[in-house]
Parts: sequence; C-alpha cells; structure tokens
Amino acid sequence: MSRIGKKPIQIPDKVKVSINGQQIEIEGPLGKLEMPVRPEISVENKDGQILVVPKIETRQARAFHGLTRALINNMVVGVSQGYEKKLEIFGTGYLAAIQGNVLQLRVGFANEVHYPIPDGLDVKCRDQQHVEIKGIDKQRVTQFAATVRAVRTAEPYLGKGIKYEGEVIRRKESKAQKK
Repeated sequence: MSRIGKKPIQIPDKVKVSINGQQIEIEGPLGKLEMPVRPEISVENKDGQILVVPKIETRQARAFHGLTRALINNMVVGVSQGYEKKLEIFGTGYLAAIQGNVLQLRVGFANEVHYPIPDGLDVKCRDQQHVEIKGIDKQRVTQFAATVRAVRTAEPYLGKGIKYEGEVIRRKESKAQKK
C-alpha cells in the first residue's frame, strides 16, 4: 500500500468538499476545482478529513492510490492558499511584458515570442525581468511556467535566459579562459 495514500487529508475551515460517486468537487475562498476519481479508488469524507482507499488490491490500484491522494491534496491547497511560480530573465535586451491577455518575451530571437495566458491564471510582470504566475490549479501553473521557461532556458556559460527564482545555474568555464 502507498505510504502517501494512507495519510488522511485535513480539510481547512473555509473549504467545502462534496463527493458525488466518482466525482470530487472542492470549493474554497480562491475558487472551485473538480476531478473525476478512477474506479479502482474510493474517496470518503469523514470527520473533517478526506480518506483515499483502494477498492481492490491490484498493481494498478496501488499506483493510483498515492496519485489520487496527492492530486486531491493539491486541490485542497490550491483553493485555500493557491500556487505561485516566479521566473527571472537574465540577458542584455531580454525582457517580458504583458499586453492584454498575451505574455510577450524578447529573449534574443529575431522576433518576439507571444504566449496567450490561459484562463484561471494570473500573470504579472513586476518589472521587465520578473514574471509571476499565480493560480489555484497546480498543474496549470507549473505547466505554463515550464512552457515559458523552455523558450530560452538559462545557459551555463553566461547565465543568459529564463530561470525559476532561486534556481542555481551551474556555470561552466569558457574554452578561451582555459588556455
């Protein structure tokens, strides 16, 4: 049995959980999320806790046990606190801006890169070198941050590119300095 799956999920005060068959809906101060639950897994709401239990003991049920518990926990945290990713842009002439519902990036290409901001995400540029992505769905926040970062990942020689705030880029010595 999954060690993660065995842990009960504590429900905060302002969060409401409703389970309708194999559909779970979680509503909190920041919004509402819902998710279908696999037929191998049963979800119960008891005494202010959510319990995830496999219905049958198969390899697939054991695999989905911990996954389902982790996804439900992410939903509870998302509707109560939210998720946030911060990106930093380094490089001469590199910058980010938001125009309407589009994130514009100038990161050393001949043309600007435009990304439409998905619904449910709040993207802000506090200055031209910092991008903040906030939302209640962890998967959507991290996926959009990873997509933006992949446009120009920070390179190891000069450190130019896009990186997560606090990420350490391991620097390499250039060939010219070795001689």
